[in-house]
Amino acid sequence: MSLLERLKAEIAQDGPISVAAYMTRCLHDPLDGYYATRPALGERGDFITAPLVSQMFGELLGLWAAEMWAAMGSPPRVRLVELGPGDGTMMSDMLRAAKAAPGFLAAAEVWLVDQSDPLRAAQARTLKEHDIRWAARLEELPADLPLIILGNEFLDCLPVNQFVNTAGGWRERRVGLSEDGALVFGLSRGLALPVEGNHPLGAVCAKSAALADAALAISRLIAAAPCAALLIDYGAADDRFGDTLQALRGHAKEDPLAHPGEADLTVRVDFGAFMETAADAGAQAQLTTQADFLRALGIEARAAALAARNPDRASLVARQLERLIDDEQMGQLFKVCCLHAPGLSPPGFEAEA
Repeated sequence: MSLLERLKAEIAQDGPISVAAYMTRCLHDPLDGYYATRPALGERGDFITAPLVSQMFGELLGLWAAEMWAAMGSPPRVRLVELGPGDGTMMSDMLRAAKAAPGFLAAAEVWLVDQSDPLRAAQARTLKEHDIRWAARLEELPADLPLIILGNEFLDCLPVNQFVNTAGGWRERRVGLSEDGALVFGLSRGLALPVEGNHPLGAVCAKSAALADAALAISRLIAAAPCAALLIDYGAADDRFGDTLQALRGHAKEDPLAHPGEADLTVRVDFGAFMETAADAGAQAQLTTQADFLRALGIEARAAALAARNPDRASLVARQLERLIDDEQMGQLFKVCCLHAPGLSPPGFEAEA
C-alpha cells in the first residue's frame, strides 16, 4: 500500500491531519517518505542546492569554520557538525579547503546530523577518506566540546502548521479528503489561537514548533560550550505570512498533495522567529544575505582564481558565481543566519555594536 493510500485510509478513519503532520509523513515515513527512501539531489534529481552548484560554496564555508575555530582560541578539539548534509559534497569541499588552516583538521571531530539511510550511505561514500560520526537529531549532539555547526537548506524542510484568517476567526489548515476521496486542503472546525495584528481574510500564517525546537537545541549547545552555528536557507527576516509550502519533483513545482513521499516538500524559513527564539534562550543572532556573505568571504576572488587556473571552464565558473550571488537567483532569496556565543565575531557579518 502506497503512502497516498495509507494517508487516505488513516484520514478516512481518524479525520484530517495538520500540514505539519502531513509534511512529516511525506518526508520521513519509514516505508515511503521522501528522505527515508528516495532523496534525489542534483541536476538529475528533484532539486539542486548551492554545494552542488559549485565547489566554491563549500570551500568558503570550510574556511569560515576554520576562522571560527581560530576565533574560539584554536581549541585542541572541536566538533565540526553539518545539519542535513545531503550527499556529503559540502562537507567534502569544506574539509579540502580547511587543509589550508594549520591544525584545524587535526582538531576537528566531524559529525553529520541526518536520519535518512540512503543519504547516510551516500555521505559515507563521498567522505570515505574521513572519520565521520552520525547523529539522527540535533539533540543527540554531545555538548562537552566547542562546536561549529553548519546547515544549508536544513531549516526549510522542518514542518509547519498553517492558519487561515476567515470571517469566523483564525482556523488551522488541515489535510483531509474530498467527496471523491482525493487529498484536499480544508480548515479545522474549531478556532485556532488568534494571530496578532489586522490581516485580510484569507491570509495564511505559518508557525513551526520544529523551527523553534531547532533554535532552542542550538542555543542549549551554545550555553554549554563555545559554539557558532551557520544556517543558510530560503527565507526572510519575517516570513510568517503567506502560503509558501511547495513540492519539487524533477526540478518542477507541483501540488504538494499530488504525490506524497515522491516529492521534496519545503517552506520559506521565518528567520525572524528562529532568531527571536534563539535570542530569548541567550544566543547572539545575526542575519545577512547569501550574496553579501559570500562576497565578504571572497567568492569573487576565488572564482577569478578558478577561472585563471582552468581557462576552458571560465564561462562555467562565471555562471556558477552568478547563480550563487545574483540578486535574481540565490543571492537575495537565500539568507545566512549565525547563532553564536556572546563575544564571538563570526566572519561574513558586520560587527555588532
